[in-house]
Amino acid sequence: METLTRAPAVHDVDTALLQGWPLPMPAVEGDKEIRGHVLVVGGSSEMPGAIILAATACLRAGAGKLTIATGRSVAQLVALAMPEARVIGLEEHASAGFSLDAVACLDPLADRVDAVLVGPGMRDEPATAALVHALLPRFESAGTRVVLDACAMGALLHPPAHWPAGMPWRFERPVILTPHAGEMAHLTGIAKEEIVGAPDPRALQAARDWNAVVALKGARTVIASPDGTLYQHEGGNVGLAISGSGDVLAGIITGLAARGAPLDQAVCWGVALHARAGERLAERMGTLGYLAREISHEIPALLEQVAGKRTGDTETTRQMPVGRGMGVHDT
Repeated sequence: METLTRAPAVHDVDTALLQGWPLPMPAVEGDKEIRGHVLVVGGSSEMPGAIILAATACLRAGAGKLTIATGRSVAQLVALAMPEARVIGLEEHASAGFSLDAVACLDPLADRVDAVLVGPGMRDEPATAALVHALLPRFESAGTRVVLDACAMGALLHPPAHWPAGMPWRFERPVILTPHAGEMAHLTGIAKEEIVGAPDPRALQAARDWNAVVALKGARTVIASPDGTLYQHEGGNVGLAISGSGDVLAGIITGLAARGAPLDQAVCWGVALHARAGERLAERMGTLGYLAREISHEIPALLEQVAGKRTGDTETTRQMPVGRGMGVHDT
């Protein structure tokens, strides 16, 4: 990534933008399938909590059905913590990465899920990258929206064996990537200080190079789309800088994508909801000390309040049904 793209005009992710860009809502007679089916792949023996945080956030964002795929060593623990989910145990390497045998377990789900999140709590970047590349063609062909977080973003650094040597990886269909500045430095080879100093062009260049909606997280989060559209969000507080907060954000975004939101809309709304949840928690509990697991509890009410509805309002917005295979700006 050598060419630095000049950043275009930036759109503020504020209340006016969000209310003018309403999320897809299921019809009043819709069932859990219509609300969207999410698959979350992740977790490890040392970090089973990450996938629990992410999966909970998917449901809090309004998805209707949840499947979790995690290491066999922690699958029962995760199942007990998430009674709403189907939990699949995957074979693990000694390194805590998942075996490629997982592909056979997950392949049948490609035609049934609307969005998949891969990465929270995973370890062994090369093994995770191999799994991502094995799964991508199947999920892409099925039109499933894909979100890569944490360790799974390392797929960019470990392309499959058939990929031309020296060529950077580019996704065939747009996906969502959610790096913070340190992860972006790891993925691009650019110093973290340079990314912090010029996040807009770095995010935009990455979005174009990788064919991804990139959420470059920070106190000011920059969201770049492959078509050159750039958004920014400022808000939240330092209390959100806590272990597990990124897992929650990834889950919110994936839940919104499963409901039918285009990729850039899911990211913009997810970032805003996550920040506002932190603001609400800080008002009640103080800026420091609230927990990542508490962020998701704020999301259902915020979804309605940001949209300009009263919590508990029985009026249902009739928009498009949840569809599959939407691109970055498809409606």
